[in-house]
Amino acid sequence: MEYTTESIKNDIKASMGIIELDLILKDVKLVNVYTNEIYPANIGIYNKRIVTINSDENVRCKEIIDCKGGYAVPGFIDSHVHIETTLLTPEALGEVIVPWGTTSMCVDPMEIANVSGIDGLVALVNDSEKLPFRLFLEVPSRVPTAPGLETTGGVLGLKEVSDLLSMDMSVSLGELDPSKILGIKDEYLGKIASSLNNKKICNGHAIGLGKKELNIYATAHLADDHESVTYEELLDRLRLGIKALVREGSSERNVEALMKGVIENKMSTENLLFCTDDKHVNDIFNEGHISYNIQKSIDLGLDPIEAIKIATINTAKHFKLEDKIGSIAPGRYADILIIKDLKVIKPILVFKDGEIVVDENGYRGCDKKEYPKELFNTVKISPTFSHKDFAIKTDGKKVKCRIIDLIKDQIINKEIQEWMNVENGNVVTDIDRDIIKISVVERYGKNGRVANGLVHGFGLKKGALAASVSHDHHNIVVVGTNDKDMELVVKEIGKMQGGFVAASDGKVLDSLALPLCGLMTTLPALEVMECMEKLNNNVKSLGCSMSAPFMSLSFISLPTVPELGLTDFGLIDVLKHKIIDLITEVEV
Repeated sequence: MEYTTESIKNDIKASMGIIELDLILKDVKLVNVYTNEIYPANIGIYNKRIVTINSDENVRCKEIIDCKGGYAVPGFIDSHVHIETTLLTPEALGEVIVPWGTTSMCVDPMEIANVSGIDGLVALVNDSEKLPFRLFLEVPSRVPTAPGLETTGGVLGLKEVSDLLSMDMSVSLGELDPSKILGIKDEYLGKIASSLNNKKICNGHAIGLGKKELNIYATAHLADDHESVTYEELLDRLRLGIKALVREGSSERNVEALMKGVIENKMSTENLLFCTDDKHVNDIFNEGHISYNIQKSIDLGLDPIEAIKIATINTAKHFKLEDKIGSIAPGRYADILIIKDLKVIKPILVFKDGEIVVDENGYRGCDKKEYPKELFNTVKISPTFSHKDFAIKTDGKKVKCRIIDLIKDQIINKEIQEWMNVENGNVVTDIDRDIIKISVVERYGKNGRVANGLVHGFGLKKGALAASVSHDHHNIVVVGTNDKDMELVVKEIGKMQGGFVAASDGKVLDSLALPLCGLMTTLPALEVMECMEKLNNNVKSLGCSMSAPFMSLSFISLPTVPELGLTDFGLIDVLKHKIIDLITEVEV
């Protein structure tokens, strides 16, 4: 909303009682995030904004809602999320996040940009003012994420990024990984400069950095980081003025470890924020969204007001949005939650712009929108692709291989090396040791590359899984115990124009189509949840016990998360940012 002399004049008149208010929220216990107080109040709202606290209910107003002593809390803010990873369009996503109290999202849509460039990004965020939550843009900084090491569908150069940063809805330059800074790469430093010149912050992605490298990273004006796994890592960032985003996604479960450290060490919470980063719809529906981070922190012993502040005013201040959101105070948008008990973070009423979006009857809904047809035709597998592309050839009798070793509930991995058997000149998987094949198949119709590796910790006993969601290049990633099933799931993804597939013994067991850029579905949230639950159960029948197998699968190939990544170019040493050999020793 643009300010004008007339709009400010009308706000003042409404606050004075000269102009009729739109709404009074009567009899609330106001949670003041500035003073850490809780006190009785009435809240007056006019033209989407709060204009008075302790409004006289006798003042002229169109509507009064009696909140019966419920706690009035600012709407929650997700400080960093890739909305595509929920598998839902923004319109469908509101159905699951808004009932949990999330009224603002800081969104880095780098996934759709990697697939379809600026056209896909704009299509995703267009008409966001019609959503039941507020969408702020973290402009993707690295599309592609690893240039020269992967094939992507889209590119955002300095000009595109600068144009996006000039938009009113943009609040930051999206996450930059260490290689772009430590490598002193002009393109990315130019994007940082553009963001700063637009008076906007720069988001970090400081995974794997020691104290020396963190100093360099902070010098480059990276303002935050969401990759802390231990309290010590969080402390290292805070000491350098890097705000710490405490994350709880589907495969990155960090809140408990980090907030335990914060509470035990009696650390100030003023430089902490909450985010989800990547969280599947089923987990949001069942656990909560940002509300989960708050609830978990309270359960661990944090004062409820402090936990709420992390999700509201701290985030608003960090993104220079304090004049708009993050508190219940005059001049701010009326994004307000009514909660019965501050120890049970589940709102009974949710307001956005002073309009009810969730009440006792549930979520009030949101209109669907049409997306460009070309965004539903992005999966173009090479016509010559077959199971033969998955062969790992060697002349040896045995070979020692680099293997991606997964770490439970984290996206980081370790490199281990193991001797593998060879049959008919091909390296074979070892199900007994839980070492199976992982491959990436280029899906943009540009070169038809297929790269192969090995992974430990997936737990698959038979069959294969594949996904067209594979960060951040979003080629097709596939794991399997045999090449024929791997071929089957990849070709099924081609038929569906993207999605998740599980197969065994030459038959497709189950699938979820994600035809919008191969990343999202246009189905309603509840239908997607049912499909995902059924799909995950079918994956369990193949021996994989992961709670979010496709989320884990989508991160294995990421070439910016230590220690190993896999793209269609080959196996990647993430910290050295280069392609390395899968086979390190050969026994002739």
